Amino acid sequence: MSRRDYFLLGLFGFALVLIVSFFQTSPGYMDADYYLAGGISLSKGLGFNEYILWNYLDDPSGIPHPSHAYWMPLASMLSALGMVITGVTNFSSGRTLFILIVSAIAPLTARLSYSIYRLREYALLAGIFAAIPAFYLAYLGTTDTFGLYMVLGCLWLLIAGDPGLSENLKLSLLGLVSGLMHLGRADGVVWLFLGFLYLVIGKSKGKFSVDLRATLSPRAAFAAAALVGGYLVIMGPWMLRNLSAFGSLLSPAGLSTLWLVHYDDLYAYPGDQITFARWLASGAAAILRVRWNALSINLQTAFAVQGAIFLTPLIIAGLWKARQHRAVIIGLLYWLITLFIMTGIFPEVGWRGGFFHSGAAIQPLFWAAAPAGLAEFVRLGVQIRRWNWKQAWSFFRAGSILLLAILTLITAGRRLSEFGATSDGWDQSARNYTEIEAELDRIGAAESDIVMVNNPPGYYIATGRPAISIPDGGVSTTLAVAERYGGKYLILEPNHPRGMVDVYNRIEGDAWLQYIKTIGEAHIFRISAEQ
Repeated sequence: MSRRDYFLLGLFGFALVLIVSFFQTSPGYMDADYYLAGGISLSKGLGFNEYILWNYLDDPSGIPHPSHAYWMPLASMLSALGMVITGVTNFSSGRTLFILIVSAIAPLTARLSYSIYRLREYALLAGIFAAIPAFYLAYLGTTDTFGLYMVLGCLWLLIAGDPGLSENLKLSLLGLVSGLMHLGRADGVVWLFLGFLYLVIGKSKGKFSVDLRATLSPRAAFAAAALVGGYLVIMGPWMLRNLSAFGSLLSPAGLSTLWLVHYDDLYAYPGDQITFARWLASGAAAILRVRWNALSINLQTAFAVQGAIFLTPLIIAGLWKARQHRAVIIGLLYWLITLFIMTGIFPEVGWRGGFFHSGAAIQPLFWAAAPAGLAEFVRLGVQIRRWNWKQAWSFFRAGSILLLAILTLITAGRRLSEFGATSDGWDQSARNYTEIEAELDRIGAAESDIVMVNNPPGYYIATGRPAISIPDGGVSTTLAVAERYGGKYLILEPNHPRGMVDVYNRIEGDAWLQYIKTIGEAHIFRISAEQ
C-alpha cells in the first residue's frame, strides 16, 4: 500500500460524507443534539454545565445542571474545539472535526486489512468498503461518536498487532486509546479490559494461546502499569471531575439503567424508583422476554448493519481465515462481550441503539476481513466450478462494490428522510422547534422560561431556551416535574409518553394545562402556576 492509495481512500470517504452533510443542517436526533449542546456550553466558557434536563435518574437539583451525567464528554469536547477553531458557535462548526475524522476511516481500515492479510488488493477493497459504509453513512457527518469510535477501535487493533513497538510503549498507547474510547462512550471501558486480556494472549509455534504464567512476572506488572497509566492520563481528570460534581468516579445515572423494566423507565420521575427490587418484581418472564427481544434485534443489527447483509458470510469467512491473528482474536472478543452487555445487562438501551453505537468500534475489522472472505468464495468457485480466477475475482470484486454502493444510497436516503417529528426529513424536528419558539416569543414568553419537551437538547440547540424532558407518566407526574424544575410550557409531540395520550388527543387543555396552539403535529400548552 502506497501513501497515494491511503490518500485517495481517505479523500473518497471524506467527499462522500461531505456530500451527505449538505443535507443535514442539524444533528438530527437526541444523542447528537446532546453532544452538540455540550459543545456549545464548553465553547461559551460555561464548562461542563448544561441548561437542559433530559432524564431524572441522578435526581438533579435544577438548571443549570452538571453535564454528561449519562453520556460521556469526548464528542462534546470535539464539537467545542471545532467551534473554537472556527470562531462560530453552530452545528456546522461543531461537526467540522467529526467530518475530518471520517477521512481516516478508510485508510486505517485498509492498513488493518494489510496488517492481517499482507495483500494490497485485499487492503484496497477493504478501504473502499469502509468509504461506502452503508447504514453508517448518514451518521458519520453529525456530532455523534460513530466515526470517532471507528477510528479509535481501528487504531487500538493496529497498535496491538504492531510488531515494531516495544511492549511497554504498546501497552501505554493501548491505555491512551482505551481512555479515549471510554471518554467517548461508557462501554469504552471494555477496551481497558481487553488491554489486560492482551497481556495473557501469548504466541507459541505461530499460534496464539493463553499464557497465565507470563502474567505473574515483573515484566507483565510493568506492562499492566503502562496500560493503566495511559488510561488514567485520559480518564483520570474526568473521574476527578465526576467526584467533584456527583460524588462518584463514574456517571451516577449510568448504572440505574441496569434496572429498567422497559425503555421509558429512562425518563422516570423520581429517578430513585428505578431499583433492583422493582426490576426483580417485574417477574422472570418479563426479564427474559426483554432479553430475548434484545438478542433478536441485536443479531439483526449484526447481520444487516455490521454485515451489510450480503457481506456477512464473507466477513465470517475472512475472520476464520485469520483466526490466529491477535487483532482478530481481540476484535471478536470485543464483539461477543458487547453483544452480551447490550443483550443481557443493558437490553433496553442495547437494542435501541447501544449495540449499533458500540459496534462501530469493530466495524473496520469486519470491512478488513470481507475481501479475504470474498477471495475464499472465488477460490471455492475455481475448485468446484472451474472459474477463471482473474475473471471471477474482478467480477465479484466489482459486484460487491456496486451492491454496497446501492445499499449505501438506499439506507442513507432513507435515514435522511425519516427523522423528525413528522417523518419529513432529518431536520424537520429542528424546524418545528424553531416555529414553536417563534410562537412562544409572540405570546410573550420570557427567555428564561423553561419548556417541557420530548427532546430537550434538540430544543435547546434550535432555540437557546432551557428545556427539560417530559417524564414517563401522566399529567400528575408532568405537573410535579414542572413545579420542581420551573417548567412553564409543555410541548406535546406525536412521540409522547403513554400517560399523556388523552391530553394529546383532546388538546383543549384544562385548569392546569392551558392549550395555546398546534404547530405541525405538536401541541403547545401553558402550565398553570396554580397546581
